[in-house]
Amino acid sequence: MFTKAIVRIPGQSMVSGISTADLGKPNYATALLQHQTYVQSLEACGLEVTVLSPKEEYPDSTFVEDAALLTKKCAIITRPGALSRRGEIDSIRIAVSQFYSDIATIQEPGTLDAGDVMMVGDHFYIGLSERTNLEGANQLIAILKKHELTGSTVLLKKVLHLKTGLAYLENRNLVISGEFMDCSEFQSFNRISVRPEESYAANCIWINGTVLIPLGYPETKNKIEKAGYPTIEVNVSEFRKLDGGLSCLSLRF
Repeated sequence: MFTKAIVRIPGQSMVSGISTADLGKPNYATALLQHQTYVQSLEACGLEVTVLSPKEEYPDSTFVEDAALLTKKCAIITRPGALSRRGEIDSIRIAVSQFYSDIATIQEPGTLDAGDVMMVGDHFYIGLSERTNLEGANQLIAILKKHELTGSTVLLKKVLHLKTGLAYLENRNLVISGEFMDCSEFQSFNRISVRPEESYAANCIWINGTVLIPLGYPETKNKIEKAGYPTIEVNVSEFRKLDGGLSCLSLRF
């Protein structure tokens, strides 16, 4: 069960954030309203939410998930793969230190975006992507091992982050899409498949038995509900324009 979350209000500079989505620039006023609704959804799932102030010097800093990995035993401050995001970790470290005393850090030449990390019990799947390299993954695995946790790597071919196409819903239930459908690592799960037309919905999040899902993907929503989970739809259209999704916008622990 999760009890807390950390989020960061997007700054006006988000309109200049990194994007490959080709969906146009986000509308800042709309993004602010969507972010407020997102926080309310976290709270509706029982989380106490720490809301950080905007960091205008870092346009992508609202995507706090990439800057830290929070486990039940320790916190790991990452080294984001995008050079423009490296400075985000300083303020995230300060925020995380309010809740964790055991904090490790990914060191150069390793890179790691925590959007590439999916926790399944005591095991962590780590995507090797344009943002996360093998050195960063190996450093993370070594840190996890010190805390009697395990990790393994998954090579990404198309998507930005591992959790772009995967979401673990506990109880061996896995939302899965795209290139991961054929991965041997995920064949043993109870798989809730997402068609290409609704691939954005694969980035959903389990919080204490409820699943937050992006607004507008009725087929995937129905499949998740049929698997036994109540859902809350959240409109994150402006964050999608920056390659972001539901999981990217919070650190849940």
